[in-house]
Amino acid sequence: MFFTKGVGKAKAKLAAFEAALRDAGIEKFNLVRVSSIVPPNVSVVTKEAGLQELKPGGVTFLVLSRIESNEPNRLMAASIGVALPKDAQQYGYLSEYEAHGENDQIAGGKAEDLAATMLASTLGIEFDANSEWDEKEQVFKMSNKIVKTSDVTQSAVVGKDGMWTCAVAAAVFIL
Repeated sequence: MFFTKGVGKAKAKLAAFEAALRDAGIEKFNLVRVSSIVPPNVSVVTKEAGLQELKPGGVTFLVLSRIESNEPNRLMAASIGVALPKDAQQYGYLSEYEAHGENDQIAGGKAEDLAATMLASTLGIEFDANSEWDEKEQVFKMSNKIVKTSDVTQSAVVGKDGMWTCAVAAAVFIL
């Protein structure tokens, strides 16, 4: 599995999406969106290494976060949160999060929180779901059951010209 992100701008909404996929390096694949489970024993590789394993035109599974707008000066973000268990024999979680008016840090933190919360509930870690991410993160780390949480986030601002702008973030699976 690898992570990527991109942003695209164009006169048409679909063309902006294509440009974002191109910026992310995944425009040449037949993309199939899947739900948010990280398979057990998954290896995370660099984008460059992962792309070398895929064939143009091939069916490629991914978890995709996508947001677009043509409202001038609109800030938006697409994010994938990641939570991996300490026990590699167990599955982990990915989350997709999109928001208007949030930068990379805020959107990424929320995506990471979502993925970690789903994994923690699966692992039986007790926590207050309404507490802030910083508090939950400490509980999760102290449980010694979650080894890593992170995010990949792409934010963008629509130009004053009102051209369609699309931001994407993705976790791409290599079969």
